[in-house]
Amino acid sequence: MEVVPLGSAAEVAALAADTIEALVRSRPAAVLGLATGSTPVATYAELVARRRAGTAPSYDEVRAFLLDEYVGLPPGHPQSYRATIARELTDDLGLPPDRVHRPDPTDVPTAGAAYEAQLAEAGGVDLQVLGIGSDGHLAFNEPGSSLSSLTRLKTLTEETRRDNARFFNSLDEVPRHVLTQGLGTILRARHLLLIATGAGKAEAVAAAVEGPLSASCPASVLQLHPHASVLLDADAASRLARADHYREVYAGKPDWQGL
Repeated sequence: MEVVPLGSAAEVAALAADTIEALVRSRPAAVLGLATGSTPVATYAELVARRRAGTAPSYDEVRAFLLDEYVGLPPGHPQSYRATIARELTDDLGLPPDRVHRPDPTDVPTAGAAYEAQLAEAGGVDLQVLGIGSDGHLAFNEPGSSLSSLTRLKTLTEETRRDNARFFNSLDEVPRHVLTQGLGTILRARHLLLIATGAGKAEAVAAAVEGPLSASCPASVLQLHPHASVLLDADAASRLARADHYREVYAGKPDWQGL
């Protein structure tokens, strides 16, 4: 695991965007794994801004797979994760809808296995963008989730539903179930790129990076991955015991190595 403490959220977004673009330039048919939620919004805005400025690589051959999708929303609902990612990123990058995939919420009993098969058929995810919850959850794998879990149906806790109610008109509108990639599914991606900003994520980041591997902190599963990059602003890195070491190591990397 490579931990990169940076000075600001803007620096985190810029480096994350650099990393995604470097992959697409080197592998035009790359498979991207995309997270939704507040954490990656700045990175996606940076990618879109570069696209509009004419400095971005071509995304014509890229395919994207979402981490999760709500169950029970009506077709076309603006808060579905498929609609959210189209609005925030993929439409502006020029990815047509048939190249952006999600777990199918219309056939829940078979959706998990079908999505796992889709991921395998695509050859797996080259780079998976991730956020982290304040309790250490990864995607919708809450504390206690199996570290080898696959794509499946999960029941949202009341705390999670309250957290997500800001995107809906009321708490009653927030779905009670979601389809999510499991921790075992996430670990199959070739590069994991976790982004965290803000003091509210500091304790979870410290537990994931420097704490024990434990289902109590699902994001600690990144410790098992051979190529995981953790990009942090100063606030998110504030609880790390070895922050100075991580800064020294990153500053000493050769330029050609990248993340």
